[in-house]
Amino acid sequence: MKKLFVLLSLTLLFANIVFAQTTSVWIVRHAEKDKSNPQDTNPNLSDEGRIRAGDLATYLKKVKFDVAFATPTKRTHQTLDSLVIPKVIDYKDIKSLVDSIKTNYVGKTVIVAGHSNTVLEIIEALGGKKPKDELTDDDYDYIFELSVKEDKARVKMEQYGRPHHL
Repeated sequence: MKKLFVLLSLTLLFANIVFAQTTSVWIVRHAEKDKSNPQDTNPNLSDEGRIRAGDLATYLKKVKFDVAFATPTKRTHQTLDSLVIPKVIDYKDIKSLVDSIKTNYVGKTVIVAGHSNTVLEIIEALGGKKPKDELTDDDYDYIFELSVKEDKARVKMEQYGRPHHL
C-alpha cells in the first residue's frame, strides 16, 4: 500500500511539473522583402532584409532554439536562416501553429517568423496581450518574447538591429 501511495504521489508530482512548464516563444516579423518586382508574390529578402536577418542572429546569439516556425514564404525562412535552429516547420494558419506549440513544444524555446498582419494575432492566440495596436508595413525591427504557461503569456517587446537605409 505504501508503494502504491508513493507511486501515485510521484505520478501527480510529475504531471504537475509537465503541465506547469513555461514555454519561451520568440516572435518576429520577416525582414525587408525585395519589392523590385510587384508581380512577385513570394519575393526573397532585399539586401536590407539580409542585413536585418544577420542583426536578428546577433541579437539572439545566446538563445538556443529547439524549433522554428515559418510560413511557406521565402522571406520568413530567409529571416531565420542566420540562426542556428535544428528544425524549421512550415505553418499555414495561426490555430495550427499555436496548437503545435502547446502540444509538442511545452517547456521548449521556439521562434516564429510571421508577417505584419499575423504577429500580433499570434501573440493573442498564445494568451498574451498585444503590446502594440498594429505593425505597419515599415515595422521590421520588433521582437516579442513570450513566456507561455498554459493559456496565459507574459509579453516583452523590444527592438533589435539598426535602421537600414541602403
